[in-house]
Amino acid sequence: MLVEQLQQLRLPGVLQALERQHEQPGHYQELTFEERLSILLSSELIRRQQHKVERLLTQAKFRLKAHPEQIDYKKERGLDKSQFCSLLEGHWLIHHQNLLFTGATGCGKTWLACALGHHLCQQGTAVRYYRLKGLLGQLLKVHGDGTYNRFLNQLTATPVLILDDWGMDTLNSQQRSDLLDIIDARHGQGSTIIASQLPVNCWHELIGEATYADAIMDRLIHCAQRFELGGDSMRKLQKN
Repeated sequence: MLVEQLQQLRLPGVLQALERQHEQPGHYQELTFEERLSILLSSELIRRQQHKVERLLTQAKFRLKAHPEQIDYKKERGLDKSQFCSLLEGHWLIHHQNLLFTGATGCGKTWLACALGHHLCQQGTAVRYYRLKGLLGQLLKVHGDGTYNRFLNQLTATPVLILDDWGMDTLNSQQRSDLLDIIDARHGQGSTIIASQLPVNCWHELIGEATYADAIMDRLIHCAQRFELGGDSMRKLQKN
């Protein structure tokens, strides 16, 4: 009867913990009812937290499986360990700051963005990863099927949006308009992480059309932390 009730209430964590108590009664016989109940409920809370993290990681669709503890802080990379560790604490999220990672191909921009995103998912924060080209393709699709506003609302509601490979192609008029919609809607609502081979002072030309470029750049850079990475290609170093 109790097992059926737990199943109907969808409490598998409690059920598993209860089975452990039955299998090892000696470990629990001296505990009070409240203490044993607390153990059951804690098991359910842990299971739900793990499930949430797994769901967030699946939804994020990170390009790389990266973790902060694997970061290489060699001096020539120009990456300050204390500064990056402060990012892991998440204070920048509270103020809706953006993070801009720039540097040559292979210097680890994508890896750092994914490592930070993975850490945030572990903390229960929703993240979405897109290569800019892929995002623009998705925007073209949602325009075609009439779900543009719904997609825009989803992006706006996401606390952290990662845009990788920023600056690979010049934008056309529709792409500029869509990108401004996204950046404007998220301004003051969420944080955007950008990884780009191009230095920030080249982004204006990439976006094109001064009015749009000014508006997008102002919203991205106004409250952003910049990280200019250097050193040899991390891919070459890993092969050696």
